[in-house]
Amino acid sequence: MIKIAAIQMRSEKALVDVNRKKAVAFVKEAAANGAKLICLPELWVSGYGLKTSMFHQLAEHVEGTTVTMFQQLAKALRVVLIVPFPEREELDKSLFISAAIINVDGKICGIQRKSLIWGTENKTFLPGEKKYPVYKTAAGNLGVLICYDIEFPEPARLLALQKADLIVVPSVWSIKAQQRWDIQLPARALDNSVYVLGVNAVSEGVCGKSKFISPRGTVLKEGSATNEGIIYGNIDMNTIQSVRNDIPYMKDYPPEFTPRG
Repeated sequence: MIKIAAIQMRSEKALVDVNRKKAVAFVKEAAANGAKLICLPELWVSGYGLKTSMFHQLAEHVEGTTVTMFQQLAKALRVVLIVPFPEREELDKSLFISAAIINVDGKICGIQRKSLIWGTENKTFLPGEKKYPVYKTAAGNLGVLICYDIEFPEPARLLALQKADLIVVPSVWSIKAQQRWDIQLPARALDNSVYVLGVNAVSEGVCGKSKFISPRGTVLKEGSATNEGIIYGNIDMNTIQSVRNDIPYMKDYPPEFTPRG
């Protein structure tokens, strides 16, 4: 079994140093409790809902302070880290909502950009490419879908077809959309016979309730709706295979159904 952790935290808007310090403490706590994969919420380092001008000030290149700091932390703790951050493209200064997937040796497995932009986010951020790779890490084969990306069935299905065992969903999910959070994440787990780890923030208007969901669509652990904290879960490869044997969605999936774009 592989123990994983979702860090549900409250970010202070635009107070990057404060947020980094808090996140590092949470990561160290999760690692001390045996977690081998640890994920932070969407845009935790900057906070959500800032003006475009502020995001331009706070956004970082992949080689910036935040990702570099957590590369060093991953290596020191020997854990896999999923670290969302506001990314600034070096060439044209475009902004993306991104996540760095960092392996236990501190090396970056990849950068996943949010591909489907929600609401007024499009005034600040560009969508990433609609590509959904599976990252092979020391904690298993995983995909990352940032917030709104999980609301469409196709990205999760494409990850499952590539043999993902876990889909991680760093988010800032609103109270208004809480019903969708409660329905869609378990549905993606069940439909694709994968574990899902939903990692939400807590703040005014945000619903919290980070979740760890089994391949049967059962919510195994759930965080508070209002308080910070860490939720833990265990990835059991035998459970994945058992579910896929009992409910052969992937075995019986017709190739002609595969999304082609």
